Amino acid sequence: MKATEHPMRITFLGTGTSTGVPVVACDCTVCTSPDPRDHRLRTSVMIQMGEHNYVIDCGPDFRYQMIREKVNDISAILFTHGHRDHIAGLDDVRAFNYVLNKTVDIYASEIVIDSINKEFPYILKEKRFFGAPQLHFHIINTRPFLINSTEFIPIEVMHHKMPVFGFRVGDFSYITDASFISDIEKEKLLNSKVLVINALRKSKHISHFSLDEALEVIREVKPEKAFITHLSHFIGTHDVISKDLPDNVMLAYDGLKISI
Repeated sequence: MKATEHPMRITFLGTGTSTGVPVVACDCTVCTSPDPRDHRLRTSVMIQMGEHNYVIDCGPDFRYQMIREKVNDISAILFTHGHRDHIAGLDDVRAFNYVLNKTVDIYASEIVIDSINKEFPYILKEKRFFGAPQLHFHIINTRPFLINSTEFIPIEVMHHKMPVFGFRVGDFSYITDASFISDIEKEKLLNSKVLVINALRKSKHISHFSLDEALEVIREVKPEKAFITHLSHFIGTHDVISKDLPDNVMLAYDGLKISI
């Protein structure tokens, strides 16, 4: 594994599921919680290494996430899969084009690029109208790839029947929207200092890990620390659920920053 050149700083831009939390019109205990850790935008994370910011997924809350974290530049966006809660903010990348006069690099599988083309048909046209996001697409597959000399290792997981990419960068591993990880792919997670993994709710779900299933993966791959993300309002409040987690596991929350 290629060593990273700089210490990593990880920012959880969003930690919620496709509806976000609070859910519109819901008055459950989680959605009405005064604890800001229970307020969750759509899932995304940013990896900062030296002068470079790498964003994994840009959903419908991307614009606000960039403003909240005072992000002035991004080096690349990597996509896990093509569901709308992970790609819908792509149009807001235009701001980086305008202000910095730069094209933004996008790393995604052919399947995800096809989803982007359907969602944003004006982006990939040869003759784009003025104001369309200026993006440079890089097709990725299961092979490791470099961005600015840093190695990214794709980890293929299953989101029910849909293949989804997680990523490992140095000692940091990130998995979202998974319901199954093969033994071969789990090997890529071994010896992680930090593992981020999804858990939608306590009860079983067809396309996402439950909390118990996520904890079982954590026990298998044995990271030093693990953070749970892509949480729905069904999971319970941050304070209550945290009391029952192992010492090396915590619920991620929006705005949380960690260093590796």
